[in-house]
This record gives sequence, structure tokens and C-alpha cells, in this order.
Amino acid sequence: MDERFNKWLLTPVLTLLFVVIMYQYVSPSCTSSCTNFGEQLRSGEARPPAVPSPARRAQAPLDEWERRPQLPPPPRGPPEGSRGVAAPEDEDEDPGDPEEEEEEEEEEPDPEAPENGSLPRFVPRFNFTLKDLTRFVDFNIKGRDVIVFLHIQKTGGTTFGRHLVKNIRLEQPCSCKAGQKKCTCHRPGKKETWLFSRFSTGWSCGLHADWTELTNCVPAIMEKKDCPRNHSHTRNFYYITMLRDPVSRYLSEWKHVQRGATWKTSLHMCDGRSPTPDELPTCYPGDDWSGVSLREFMDCSYNLANNRQVRMLADLSLVGCYNLTFMNESERNTILLQSAKNNLKNMAFFGLTEFQRKTQFLFERTFNLKFISPFTQFNITRASNVDINDGARQHIEELNFLDMQLYEYAKDLFQQRYHHTKQLEHQRDRQKRREERRLQREHRAHRWPKEDRAMEGTVTEDYNSQVVRW
Repeated sequence: MDERFNKWLLTPVLTLLFVVIMYQYVSPSCTSSCTNFGEQLRSGEARPPAVPSPARRAQAPLDEWERRPQLPPPPRGPPEGSRGVAAPEDEDEDPGDPEEEEEEEEEEPDPEAPENGSLPRFVPRFNFTLKDLTRFVDFNIKGRDVIVFLHIQKTGGTTFGRHLVKNIRLEQPCSCKAGQKKCTCHRPGKKETWLFSRFSTGWSCGLHADWTELTNCVPAIMEKKDCPRNHSHTRNFYYITMLRDPVSRYLSEWKHVQRGATWKTSLHMCDGRSPTPDELPTCYPGDDWSGVSLREFMDCSYNLANNRQVRMLADLSLVGCYNLTFMNESERNTILLQSAKNNLKNMAFFGLTEFQRKTQFLFERTFNLKFISPFTQFNITRASNVDINDGARQHIEELNFLDMQLYEYAKDLFQQRYHHTKQLEHQRDRQKRREERRLQREHRAHRWPKEDRAMEGTVTEDYNSQVVRW
């Protein structure tokens, strides 16, 4: 009797235990209380908060759930803004095309993008038109076109000038012989020069001739240098220059003058004449200014180092050349600065000493000429080794207040041109890859039907032969 009762009781107990175990794993509302079934928490040990089911959550009061901290949903894809502003897609582009996704993964990183994924470091300050930013010169080296290099003192012009005569990949490279200061840069198959610079034609318009001198001198000089013939094509002059941070440039010029440089043979031609001694007095009585201190260099009010970049890029005829009594100082400064900005903006190209690689990039894209070796950024110069206090730096900035404004303008224009050119190049590369993929798809589409027909013909022929044999 007892055995029969035990067997009868064992069956429901096992069934109940099975149901409880299944309920533990199947029920969505079962939490830690189920997983710890039959166990008690140790004294003083906190129980982790249970995550209720959607049904229980729906029954709970709304204000109770608003007070409870909620876990954020898992991220879906990369955060917005991590790749910068997205470029507009073409209308005929399939957004779900896997080849486009692979293309996005293969993009080269933007050299200007910061590593932490924050906003780009460069923020444009000036509004430039598309014409101002787009620079592509159809330079005809075999025709009559000429590149004119305006060399401003202590802006890295010597290094850049050597790049022009020794580092450009040309059909007929410049001929530079050892011991000679000038190179012969002839057009292919002609004895005419395509480059007007210190290392090709020498100082033909005067030592470190400025914009006013070059624009009035270069055309006549080039006509004399070329072989006399009946030219049916017009000549294009493409002016280029280099700029530098005004404080660094000023300190570099001071160190250069301190070592004995004078540039006193410069002509400073304007409106057909050089300035008189009263219009342009010298800062030193002797042959040079060797050993001059920085204080003495800054104290000379008519030192040509002050605002040199603005003066050499502006049209001095607009302000009466070097005659300071032609108009008041404020009006003169305004006209000079605006003229320098306009001339710089309208030049075919300008580079910045502080951005050597970008300077190389923009020159190559502007003239469709490639350099053989990459430019090198030298961060250690004589100016960088000069230790000056904040007061001296502020004084230099005040003496060069026009150059400071011009450089900010030039740097902004330079960076915008660089980014614009990069973007155009990237868009052209994307379009080229799209076209290549489209041609590949068309090629595969034309090839597969032919293969299918060939396969069908082969099977039919084999079948017919078998029928004959049967």
C-alpha cells in the first residue's frame, strides 16, 4: 500500500518540479528571483535591480518610469559628424550599393581633420567667390606664356626659386651648371625662356623688384630676350609669390641685416623714377648695418622691413609712390592694404612658407606641373632661434600691422583654396571610379548572354549527336 502511494505521489512532484524549472527559463518576467530559486541572499548583500517585462512596465504608473534612469539604446552605426560634412550624392547613385560602401572605407583621411573627430581646425573667416578659390592655369610652356616670380625678402623665396629651376619634371628641364647663379630654362625646341625669376633671368627688373616694378618692366624685358619674330599668339604673364608670418619674416630680415645685408642696389622704380633720398632715407650712415640690435632695427621709422609684404604687393602708383605727403597716412594705409589683397587674390598662385606641402600641392594643381621631390618643412630657422619677450613681439606686430592683416587674409584664402581643390579632386576621383564600375558592369552584362548562348549551343549539339548515335 505504501509503495503504491509513494509511486502515485512521486509523479506529481516530478511534474511540478519540471514545470517550475521550465518556467524559470521561459518566462520573460522572471528575473534574479527565478535564477536564484531556492537560494537566499547573503546578509548585507544587495540584490541587483530587476528589469521588468514590457507588460509589467505598461502597467506601472508613467511618472514612476520617468523617475527611473533608463539605459541608452545601443548605437546604430557611426555617430553623426565623425566624418565631417557629408558630400552631396548624385541623383543616379544607389545608396545601398555595396561598392559605394567599400569606396567610403577606402577613402584617404583628410590631412586637416583632427584625430579626436571633433570639428575641423580651420574655420573660414572671409567670403570668397568660386572664381577666387578655383585656380587652374592652362600654362602653355611651348607657346609664349611666362611664370613671373615676385620674390619678397625672407619668405623662403630662395628655396622655392630653386624648386622652380631644379625640381620640376619637364620635357626639357632647366640647365643648371655648377658655379653659375642662373639656369637656362628654355621652352621645348626653342631658345625662349618660360620663367622670369632670380635663378633664370636674374634680377632683370632690379634687386627684389616688387609688384609695381615687375608689372611695368617684365613685358618689355621678355620681348627683348625672345628671338625677333612675328608672334601670332598673345603672351600671358602668370605672377606667383611666397608669403610668411610677419613676425618671423621681420626677425629673419633683422638677422640678415645684422650679418651685413643691405639690398641698397634695389631700384624701387615707381612711375618711371626711383625715390629721392628725402622720400626714402637710409637707417644707417655707413655701408651697411652690421651688428644692429633689434631695438635699433625697430626704432627706424622708415625701415623698409616694416610692412614689406604689403608694400611689395601693392600698386604704389595709387598712393604717390614713396611720396608720403601725397595723402594722409590713414588713407594711404587703407589703399595699400586693399591693393595688396586684390593683387594677391588675382595672382595665379601664392604659397605660404609655413605650409610647404600644401604649397607644393596647390602649385602642381594650378599649373599642371609636377615636382620631382616633395617639399620639406623646416621648422628651425634663424627667426625661430630668436628669443624675444611678449613686449618685443607686440611691438613688431604693431610695426607690421598691415602685414598682419594681409597674412590673415592670405592664410584664409590659401586654406580655402586648398580644401576646395582637394574636394574637387576627390569628386573627380569618385566620378572616375563610378564610371569604371559602370563600364565593368556593362562589360559583364554583354559577356554573360554570349556565354549562356554558347553553353546552350554546346548542350544542344551534344544532345543531337547522342540522338543520332541512339
